[in-house]
Amino acid sequence: MTDRVRAYPAAQRGFPLLPSRLRRGSKATKTTDNSAAALLLTFTVIAILWANSPWAHTYSALLDTPVGVMIGTHHFEMTVKHIVNDGLMTFFFFIVGLEVTREFTVGELTDRSRAAVPVVAAAAGLVLPAVVFLAFNPSGENAHAWGVVISTDTAFLVGALAIIKPMFPARVRLFLLTLAVVDDVGALIAIAVFYSDSIQVGPLVVSVVLIVALALVRYLPAAHGPAYAGLGVSLWVALYMAGIHPTLAGVAVALLIPVFTPERRPVEKAVEQIRAFRQSPNSQYARAASRSLRESISINERLQTAVGPTVSFVILPLFALVNAGVLLDAQSLSTALRSPLTWGIVAGLVLGKFFGITGATWLIRRTGLGQLAPGLTLRRIAGGAALSGIGFTISLFIVDIAIDDPGRQDQARIGVLAASVIAFALGWAIFRLTDRLSPPEPVGMKLLRPIDPERDHFRGRVDAPLTLVEYGDFECPFCSRVTGAIDEVRAHFGDDLLYVWRHFPLERAHPRAFDAARASEAAALQGRFWEMAHELFEHQDDLEWADIYRYAVSAGCDIEQFDQDVRVHAKKVLHRVTDDAEDAEEMDLNATPTLFVNGKRHRGPWDAASLIRALEQARG
Repeated sequence: MTDRVRAYPAAQRGFPLLPSRLRRGSKATKTTDNSAAALLLTFTVIAILWANSPWAHTYSALLDTPVGVMIGTHHFEMTVKHIVNDGLMTFFFFIVGLEVTREFTVGELTDRSRAAVPVVAAAAGLVLPAVVFLAFNPSGENAHAWGVVISTDTAFLVGALAIIKPMFPARVRLFLLTLAVVDDVGALIAIAVFYSDSIQVGPLVVSVVLIVALALVRYLPAAHGPAYAGLGVSLWVALYMAGIHPTLAGVAVALLIPVFTPERRPVEKAVEQIRAFRQSPNSQYARAASRSLRESISINERLQTAVGPTVSFVILPLFALVNAGVLLDAQSLSTALRSPLTWGIVAGLVLGKFFGITGATWLIRRTGLGQLAPGLTLRRIAGGAALSGIGFTISLFIVDIAIDDPGRQDQARIGVLAASVIAFALGWAIFRLTDRLSPPEPVGMKLLRPIDPERDHFRGRVDAPLTLVEYGDFECPFCSRVTGAIDEVRAHFGDDLLYVWRHFPLERAHPRAFDAARASEAAALQGRFWEMAHELFEHQDDLEWADIYRYAVSAGCDIEQFDQDVRVHAKKVLHRVTDDAEDAEEMDLNATPTLFVNGKRHRGPWDAASLIRALEQARG
């Protein structure tokens, strides 16, 4: 048995340390998203007020101001508007590409069953709005602007959800963010295929060569950042000269940047370097420690952290400032009200997005091809689908490249702005109405997700009249004691009690709890969950992976299969843990253990006698 464990030493495996998904729903992240959305809205209002003020001519003059660079006899010139739309927006599409790569590699879209619903819903939310738009504009110059209605503005979507504050918003927020990733992919493909100028073969060949070079950068021993930057700028120039919209260079670079989850080996190496620097501070150790820290995190994640705030708080507000300044006098509004272009955009974004996303979600659930995440309902999807009609950033971006006439551009911009306001009002009404018709229980007082024998870990009879659900982690000493107490409780009630365990790893207090939870789920794939749970509770002070592998053998697991499940098929076990943890977050749980008696939160001591009294009261 010992030899079998030694065949998989933790230091040689480089075991991946997958971070908790709880960080994505943290208050800091939500505050940042809301601030970015508020800033984007502020600059939108400024642009509209400026374009309709007595100083409107200065607004137009600013956008048309030429900015150029001259080197010898060569001269390159762009207007301020084109610098923002064609240059700075490359960084926006770069961040979108990084997010797409991350989601398909280590995020939500790696699980096919989980990704099926938002992927299909997003596809329907791309196609149906275009169909609705073309029903209003079947031919002529306006028909080419169908791409304006296909995309949702993620920043405004998240901000709108924060303003509306529906009950339990985290699940629908995660669903909409996943949907937005696929939505962005569709918009990028549309821009590349349908909204590029006539192609120039020479620069296009150069672009292909540069893309191949970008794909090979990951094999360089060092200087990855400068290589990506230099080749990325060159690709932007080559695409610009080839007649392809140059912002797609950002997407191409992002898709070719590797992404991986942190592994124990480089993390431990970084810790050793920091320890050496602490003992003997010098520039050599400082550089080594800094390099080790960087290399322990994928360049994809580092770039999102470094570039993302600049995009959110600088580039997107500037984009809104130079693109949202539409004239809203009586004549322009009257023209827009009679324009099929304006109404096509409004109908496409508001109706197309709503019916496309909601209808596709209902259909794929009805056919059994996909499942919603636990706790997420169709009425929540309907509210989110309505908010998806908020098209702004990419919609205005496509307005600028799909329509040449300034008058028609204004009609399209009015349509985008009107659709965004209507979509927000519709989403607000749906969330408020559904919350009022079926008001949820106070947060954390009622079990959010019903017991599901197909996915929950339980002991006892499925149809037992009494249920006890525990949210805990394997490093919590109180949970260990609860497990002992529950043995007494189960002995007292016998077949009348169904006991359920759910994961709630408190990583700040118990840093090894998340890994232990994943290990228990890997054992569960072999039908050994409870045996593994017993081993983990028995050895709470020794939960390193080298130890956990020994416990897996003691629990009766096939160690090779266990190793495959926690390393190669990590998503199978990851989502089981994060589902439970996100439910706990939704219910505002903050301590382990937390117990629910017959679906209601237990208040008071958790010793055997107290739990027996609570269950007897529930039965009475």
